[in-house]
Amino acid sequence: MPKERILVVDDEPDIRDVLRLTLEAEGYEVYEAFDGQDALEKIPGIRPDLIIVDYKMPRMEGPQLCQALKEESLLATLPIIMLTSRAEVSDKVTGINSGADDYLTKPFEPAELTARVKMILRRTVRALDANPLTKLPGNVPILEELQARLDSKKPMAICYADLDKFKAYNDHYGFERGDGVIRTTAQILLTAMKNLGNPTDFLGHIGGDDFVLFTTPKKADAICEQIVQQFGKQAPSFYDERERHLGFIEATDRDGKPRQFGFVSITVAVVTNEQRELTHPAEAAQLGAELKEWLKNQGGNRWGNDRRIE
Repeated sequence: MPKERILVVDDEPDIRDVLRLTLEAEGYEVYEAFDGQDALEKIPGIRPDLIIVDYKMPRMEGPQLCQALKEESLLATLPIIMLTSRAEVSDKVTGINSGADDYLTKPFEPAELTARVKMILRRTVRALDANPLTKLPGNVPILEELQARLDSKKPMAICYADLDKFKAYNDHYGFERGDGVIRTTAQILLTAMKNLGNPTDFLGHIGGDDFVLFTTPKKADAICEQIVQQFGKQAPSFYDERERHLGFIEATDRDGKPRQFGFVSITVAVVTNEQRELTHPAEAAQLGAELKEWLKNQGGNRWGNDRRIE
């Protein structure tokens, strides 16, 4: 099970040291930033599970960082604990109103800090129904988001993505290596959505190697093209040198028969409401499944848009 990641944001090195030692002793993976601007630049690469941020810092203070994160759709649910040497009620209110999930006054008791960290991480996972591997929203928020978008009748594109030949990879290399492939896939999807999509786009992890991305029809083609290209570039790195040279692995198929499997690839099926009205998540899922099956038969690292009217 990967360690949960915590980003500590404080302009005082001594405070960062105390927080790092306290949290690492509890088994967390700790990263550091010296102010809010530094944190914003580091967050995409770190993908922390929680942020502990000081109230008063140069360049960008704690409340400003909170507001910036809450305005970013991919980071809006990232939990935040705010620290400050100030004890005034008005400062606490400012911190909470800016988006902080909890508040501690310095100097703090390490035991209280770690208790609050554990509580907030548990609460966040429950609230998001997040996938424990990728921390992306799971099935409950996916269905709620999809239904809300269907009800709005606004132009939308639903991109269903999953991996091909992943079971053979998992059987050959084991679940730990397989989990690494899943996390890399999530990052490729997130990056493409962030670079080419809309601020309100949504990415969810259905489970296993299945993901879904909600965007608009005008953005979908470029997002999907980047996804398949980037995955195709990354795929050889998942393999040991021998298999990478051969271009395949040897594993058993679903019937228990030995065969050769090429590199893991990705398929993305896009369903939109441009040509037909979509009213129910199951209807969209069925259309996506039909298109994915057809695309998989054409070969890996492909995407396609459902152009059918009926």
